[in-house]
Amino acid sequence: MRRAELRRGDGPGLLLVRVFAETADLPAWAEEHREPMAELRRELSLRLPSARMLEFTSGAPDGPVISMPDDGSLAAEQLSSQDIVRKALALLRENYVFPELAGQVAASVEARLAAGEYDNLDEIALTELLTSHLQDASGDKHLRVGLGGARPPGRGEPGRGPGRPGRERDGRDGRDGRDAGQPAGREPGRQRMRHPGQLVNFGIHRVERLDGNVGYLDLRGVPPPEHAGPAITAAMELVAGTFALIIDLRRNGGGSPHGVALWCSYLIDEPPTRLNDIFSADTGETRQFWSYPYLPGRRYLDRPVYVLTSSRTFSGGEDLGYTLQALGRAEVIGEATGGGAHPTRPFPISAAVHIGVPFARSISPLTGTNWQGTGVIPDTPAPADQARDVAYAKALRHVLELEDVPPPIADEARDVLATLEMTG
Repeated sequence: MRRAELRRGDGPGLLLVRVFAETADLPAWAEEHREPMAELRRELSLRLPSARMLEFTSGAPDGPVISMPDDGSLAAEQLSSQDIVRKALALLRENYVFPELAGQVAASVEARLAAGEYDNLDEIALTELLTSHLQDASGDKHLRVGLGGARPPGRGEPGRGPGRPGRERDGRDGRDGRDAGQPAGREPGRQRMRHPGQLVNFGIHRVERLDGNVGYLDLRGVPPPEHAGPAITAAMELVAGTFALIIDLRRNGGGSPHGVALWCSYLIDEPPTRLNDIFSADTGETRQFWSYPYLPGRRYLDRPVYVLTSSRTFSGGEDLGYTLQALGRAEVIGEATGGGAHPTRPFPISAAVHIGVPFARSISPLTGTNWQGTGVIPDTPAPADQARDVAYAKALRHVLELEDVPPPIADEARDVLATLEMTG
């Protein structure tokens, strides 16, 4: 199979999936692959019920097409759009961190349901529309309905998703940080999670020494330490000798509160510091997150840190910027962030759809509040595309104020700063 296409069907809420097979003899190919084709038809009926027609073709002009319509045998397991909305609202009422607000949001969506706004929508259109209505009514960007049936959540640790289904999941998800001392039976699952994290370098998109001996980290996610710990240690070791550090969170969609704690630990002194609390509404318990007293690498102390933000910075990325700002350890430069401070769990609605429901809320022991709705407010406002230059210029001025900077580095700093000031 070379590729597949998803297209709108002939009627409302109907989808066509067309699979292009790499063969010159489609009938012979289909005979050989009869069982996988049937399994694909079954999976589509479960996971994308609106895909009523499945077609196989070689893509050749005027070539044969083999059609496999949904035969209706799994109809009992396929929920209508109205049933999906009703179940989503029931899960919202049962699990949302603010029950009163959950009731108000559900009532507003129920009015839309009664008016027929969700009738005859396929899963793609339904999840997009319902998510927009839920977020508009709640102001909570973590609250969303997405494709794919999630496994029933455990009652373990809180995690933060990136506000986009299945990414970050995040990093997207970097979804759920767990204690490093978990039972040995968890190790195979941990290794499975580690592998896809390696493909994106555990969210560490770039580590660089900029001219003038300024460190630069571009972080696109915040995975938990048991997966990302060695990569985080290596990144911090590579910038350990710099005179100032820029942490770019402009494209960071979120991750684990434990990962946030590890990054913060490298930037503050050894005595454990209480960084953040997460209150879980379902248990009534508050979990505290502290910095690590021991680290396998060197801490980055007594040098300025600049954090770059944008409106796309969300969830765990916001947690990192907010906490460093509240500690007085970093200057935040850029735009106000997305404003999502509620850890989220996925709940299955069907094999095709799930809902992510915020079940907890962050409470900073440093500020007594969080960044929900407001976002992290920058110390130095700047358009997102200019934030790096603003921070770099500040860092270079710091370098030039230091004593005993080697002449080659001082020359680098002067040359780059002059260019930045000229173009800025």
